[in-house]
Amino acid sequence: MSDKLNFTQIGYVYIPTNDLDASIAWYTEKLNFKLMNRFKDRGSFLAVLHHPHKHSIAALLIETTDHNRMEIMRNGSPFPIMAINCQDIEAAHAFLKQQQVEVDELHVLGEGEAKYFYFRDNQGHLLEAAWSMWDMQDELKWQ
Repeated sequence: MSDKLNFTQIGYVYIPTNDLDASIAWYTEKLNFKLMNRFKDRGSFLAVLHHPHKHSIAALLIETTDHNRMEIMRNGSPFPIMAINCQDIEAAHAFLKQQQVEVDELHVLGEGEAKYFYFRDNQGHLLEAAWSMWDMQDELKWQ
């Protein structure tokens, strides 16, 4: 067995969309992603989105004519496809509600060590906003 790792980290997640422009606008306006690139690959357009944190992973929006909103079923209940960390989860929750995004209530785990809520993007995909006292502090690539 080699000491060299074959895989080092998650690089990006794919998120399908029927309207690439609308999804780019939604993710940049509501979730503070920045559009890094947009290109055509294997017959459809993709958009590469990043957060400013140095170690954040990219979200790749993939334009498709298929429409299946993404969520995982966990013991009969919908479960999110992706969690996005928040430095101030209460402010993020209030902001999304103000923006008329479909959001669940804010849940607190333990004695307040972690908090989360679910919400849906403009295509209906179930996402999670998360905060915990164990979240890694990260440098910014840009502001």
